Formats: sequence, C-alpha cells, structure tokens
Amino acid sequence: MQHLPPFIAPSEHHDADSALAQIQHIYQSSVAHLRQAMREFVAGADMTSTRVRAHYPYVRVQVQSGSRKPEGLHSRLSYGFVAETGRFETTLTRPDLFAFYIRQQLALLLQNHGACLQVGTSNQPIPIHFSFAEDEHMEGSLSPARQALMREVFDLPDLTAMDDGIANGTHEPAASEARPLSLFTAPRIDYSLQRLRHYTGTSPRWFQNYVLFTNYQFYIDEFIALGRAEMSKPDSEYIAFVEPGNMVTRRVGLMPEEVDTQGQQPPRLPQMPGYHLVRKGHSGITMVNIGVGPANAKTITDHIAVLRPHAWLMLGHCAGLRTTQQLGDYVLAHAYVREDHVLDEELPLWVPIPALAEVQVALENAVAEVTGCAGPELKRIMRTGTVASTDNRNWELLPDNKPQRRFSQSRAVALDMESATIAANGFRFRVPYGTLLCVSDKPLHGEIKLPGMANQFYRERVNQHLQIGIRAVTLLRDAGPDQLHSRKLRSFAEVAFQ
Repeated sequence: MQHLPPFIAPSEHHDADSALAQIQHIYQSSVAHLRQAMREFVAGADMTSTRVRAHYPYVRVQVQSGSRKPEGLHSRLSYGFVAETGRFETTLTRPDLFAFYIRQQLALLLQNHGACLQVGTSNQPIPIHFSFAEDEHMEGSLSPARQALMREVFDLPDLTAMDDGIANGTHEPAASEARPLSLFTAPRIDYSLQRLRHYTGTSPRWFQNYVLFTNYQFYIDEFIALGRAEMSKPDSEYIAFVEPGNMVTRRVGLMPEEVDTQGQQPPRLPQMPGYHLVRKGHSGITMVNIGVGPANAKTITDHIAVLRPHAWLMLGHCAGLRTTQQLGDYVLAHAYVREDHVLDEELPLWVPIPALAEVQVALENAVAEVTGCAGPELKRIMRTGTVASTDNRNWELLPDNKPQRRFSQSRAVALDMESATIAANGFRFRVPYGTLLCVSDKPLHGEIKLPGMANQFYRERVNQHLQIGIRAVTLLRDAGPDQLHSRKLRSFAEVAFQ
C-alpha cells in the first residue's frame, strides 16, 4: 500500500513569482510528508507492507513555433531560452536554497517565449535521505534490522536517476519524453548538496557565486586572515565569514542570526575545506582547498556545479617549463594539455577547452593592478601560454623523457595537476573558468622545490597571488553575470536554465 501526500493538481502560471510559490508548496508538502513518516518509523510504527513515497515538483513549458522571441535574442543571451519548439521540463529541489535562481530562470522563459509555465508533481520520488533538514540525522538511532527495513518502506537514492547525460550531451529523450530545461535533475542536485557538506564541511547555503580553488593550505591561511579582517571593518562589503563546521563570524555591528547557532568547531578539517566570504545576493567569494591531484579537482567541481556559480578560478602553484621563467612568475593559462585523464569518459580529449576572453582580461588586469606592472614589465612577470595538467606527480622521474617531449611539442609553459580538470569541468558544466598559476619550481632546470626555497617563495608570493584572484573576482562581478556567461559554452541544443 502506498502512503502518499495529498494530491496537488498541475497549475498554469504566467508570472515567475506564482510559479515559484507553487513549486515551494509542492516541495514542502512532499518533504513534510516524508519527514513525518520517518519520525513515525523511528518511533517504531509498524509499516509492514507500506510504501511511503513523495515526489519532486516539476516545471514544464510548451514552446510553439509562433512563440514570441525578441529581436536579437539569439545574438545576445547565453541562457534563458530554448532554440527549438517542443515540450521542455525539469524536476526541481530545494526551492528555498535556489529561490532567486529558479525565479530568474522562469522569468526569462516567460520573457523570451511568451508561453505559460505548468507546475506540478513529477513521477520522480524524493529519496528519504534527501528530505531531511540539514541538522537532522533521524536514521542514526535505528537498529541494523530497522535500517535494513528502510529500503522496503522508503525510496533510497537511485544513481540511475543522477547521471550527467544532459551536461555531457549524451542524453537522448524518447520521442514521447520532454526535453530537459536544466543540466541537472532534482536527485542529481540533492546528491551533490549532500556531498558538498561532506567534502567541504560547510552547508551549501553559504556557497557564493564566485569560487576560488587552490591546491595549498598557505592560500587558505591568507584567505582566513583576510576574511577575519573584513569582519572587523564596519564598512566592509562582506557581511559574514564562514569556516568549516558552519562557524559564522558576522561583520562587526551586525546582529547574529539564528542559523549562526548551528555552527560547531569540527574535530578535524574535512577533505576539501571550504571558506566563504559572504556578500548579499551570494555575490561574495568561496575558497576551497582541493588538495593535490585531478581526482579531487573533478570531485569538487562535479558538485559545486549544481549551485550554478558565475565563475570559478584556479589559483595554485605550477612547475615552470621555460628557462626564462623565474620562481614567483605568474602563468595565465590560455590553453590546456589534458593528461589528467579523470574526464576522458565524460569529455573526450578531442574537445577543445577555449580560453574565455572575459575571464582572461579580468585576470590580466588584476595582475597589473595588484603588482603595479604594465607593458613590458607585466610581460616579464606573467606569461600567457599553455598549461599541461598530469595525473603523475613524479612525471620528471620517468626514464624515457616522453612526457617532457610531449610538453615541448605542445608548447606548454607550465605544468600542474589540477588546472585542466577545473577548466574542462567548467566547460562541461557551462561555468566560466580561468587559471592563474605561480611558478614554484623548475624541475627541468635544476630548481626543484626544497624547504628553504619554498618557505621564501610562500612568504613573498602567496598573499599577492590571492589578492590578484580576489581583484579578478571583483572585476568580473562589477561587469555583471550577463557579460560573463558566454555563448561559446552553449551546445547546439542547449538547456534554457543557466
């Protein structure tokens, strides 16, 4: 016997606010139903032969051949419209977290196509674990036998509903099936929200629309110092600084909020700790220490992508491959050699990863402003060129010199382990990306990373490098998202949601 929440009939909407309100109503009704049933299950209620189920809301739009399209639509926008006629839909989750984003996407659909939106209850079940509030862990007190019974009573996460076929361009809907409106389905988003809490030690609610990645704790130490300093300034544009464990520091003069009390110092740092310099409208900066290696870089970007950030940038160290480079020089990547291999199945190597002009200009201007260099002097300390990323940290120890030969043939100027992965996943998930690295060693020229040399390098360059990244974010933010989201990341039949 199925135990379902009260049925909510599909409804039509001609404005984004009413559509969002209905999405929120359906979602809240569904999760309230699941949470109440779970409380009863934990209390020992007999649910033998009962299937407790609730479903995600959906939004659907039917685009007719005569739908209104403003003059110049396809030359200006990179999202907010579909290229063909037909039926398009997506499931939705966490309309509390994504309220601004969902409202914006729905408003653009209405503006660009003049069609009405249909909102209803989908046939996609909500897994019970995805219905819990962030601070709820109701299943932890269950006996092993009762935990085993959960799968007979509730829907558990189903990986077949969470693949990245839409983003990868491999999804082929059946003739009777609607085409997707979004890159991610609701279960896929919920899965990543859970993973983000696990990997970064912070709630998804704190993530900002501009993300910096680094592969060294030194950068995080500087970011922490900067964040705490900003909180001591009454006129700071940032309103809070959040550290792992959801430890919130409010800007001086601001009252604590209820959510601040949920923070707790973690017993140890998570695998990829996240820090958030919060600004109104999620327009601040998130920084994540991804550690070393392309696997971490892919893992974290796979999950942050569901938050639909406006840009992510890699700030890290690299090996300089040219004799003219000095330790501490910067490298602005304009192309990538992908020997990281972690994305070979999702994004074939024959797919080029282009540099994005808006991001490149912001990074170059930021280097010039922070260092005070211009013209030939700027070119002396920053080289623009190809960055190679490898999954072999000790590539230089291979006896046949084949990696060195390939890097030379590709005209690479620097080598690291993460940048190509982050750029490639940005391309794959339509998140604007960029890379600015700092030369920390030159293994081909006898300048290897030794403790004394490294300490001096860190003292002299890490703070400046971070300041450059933050300035680049400021320039991108000031230009506005409309300038940043480029049509060069659209596929032939792109989804409408950004």
